[in-house]
Amino acid sequence: MKELVLVSGKGGTGKTSVTAAFTVAAEERVVIADCDVDAPDLHYLLQPEVLEEHPFTASKQAFLDPEACIQCGLCAEMCRFGAIGRDLVVDELACEGCGLCSLICPEKAVHMDDVVSGYWFNSKTQWGPMIHARLNYAEGNSGKLVSEVKEQARKTARDQDADLVLVDGPPGTGCPVIASLAGASQVLAMAEASVAGLHDLKRIYRMCSHFEIPTAVCINQWDLAENQADQIESFCAEESIPVLGRIPHDPEVTAAMLRGETVMHGARSSPAAESIARLWHALRRMLQENAKPHKRQQRA
Repeated sequence: MKELVLVSGKGGTGKTSVTAAFTVAAEERVVIADCDVDAPDLHYLLQPEVLEEHPFTASKQAFLDPEACIQCGLCAEMCRFGAIGRDLVVDELACEGCGLCSLICPEKAVHMDDVVSGYWFNSKTQWGPMIHARLNYAEGNSGKLVSEVKEQARKTARDQDADLVLVDGPPGTGCPVIASLAGASQVLAMAEASVAGLHDLKRIYRMCSHFEIPTAVCINQWDLAENQADQIESFCAEESIPVLGRIPHDPEVTAAMLRGETVMHGARSSPAAESIARLWHALRRMLQENAKPHKRQQRA
């Protein structure tokens, strides 16, 4: 079983659209994982049927027992986040779950309880199982939820003897991205043809190099700024990073999105669909070549 993770330095680079297109193009048995839990949208294109819904708990919150409270106001005075007002009501959005109030309350009237931070889903699509999640508003710990999604995707892949776990990773270089990269066989970094696109690609590549994960690049909408696309290719040549494809700007991608499907659906053909098909075949060859565990996995 191999694991392909699509990442990008910022949102809006076409990562989710390409992941969905790969799902349709794949001939292997695939398990899909949407690890962009802060802003999940892969389900809009793959239309999964939810089979199971599971709560995700990652934080605690203060709850005040009015019957035990003696109105001393110590908790409101000491809370540095202002989560407990003078009326001794806990502001759920302001509470950071640090637990100080429960420790200093002389009557033990404040207790810390687990709260549901989001949900993860076990679903099925036309092309295979899909594990995805949704973080609730104003909740944190998305890195932990990403790890849960990946673990469930791997478990599903093992149970169903799947050949590939295809991961739509979150944008950026923070904790959720690091969680999505853990154990990856191959990374495909999506880059847009712009100054920001090159800057973000460099950050992503440094991170993937640190974890010793084989990395390839795809330049999306390259024809909107050919000079910037050439600069990205020059950087990749200097760092010996394979550029597996260039996807042109194609209105059919947006049209398919509005229909709630990928650009690879049906018998329609377009420049973007043809480029993505070539990109997928190049990635399949690279995955076969990189089938052996990388050094960090061998040491583990």
